[in-house]
Amino acid sequence: MKKIMVIDDEPFILMMLEDKLTAAGYQVITRRDGTDAIEVVKKEQPDLIILDWMMPRISGIDVCKRLKEDIDTAYIPVFMLTAKGQAADERIGLQCGIARYITKPFSPKGLIAEIEEFFGRQVNR
Repeated sequence: MKKIMVIDDEPFILMMLEDKLTAAGYQVITRRDGTDAIEVVKKEQPDLIILDWMMPRISGIDVCKRLKEDIDTAYIPVFMLTAKGQAADERIGLQCGIARYITKPFSPKGLIAEIEEFFGRQVNR
């Protein structure tokens, strides 16, 4: 079972993604704060991180940079899930090592399809 960590400061997004991803067969870990999440990522070693850009204390971009600079977490793919939809924002995310850039609002079904495609699994529709 693949382990996915969702890092977002919005409780509704966390609950909804935890429910949808669990129903799709994934183990899910959630965090509302990027600083706390960095330590949890090191401990849990998820197969994928879904990360919000705009969070208090530390931005998702800074979380991603820290993870990519650490040899123990650099290999973990990160999907950026954000309301920042400008092309320049997407370029910044991709330069930081983001695997996929997904803008809010988003379709949970579409996100799961992206995850399954990324993991190379057959999508059941």
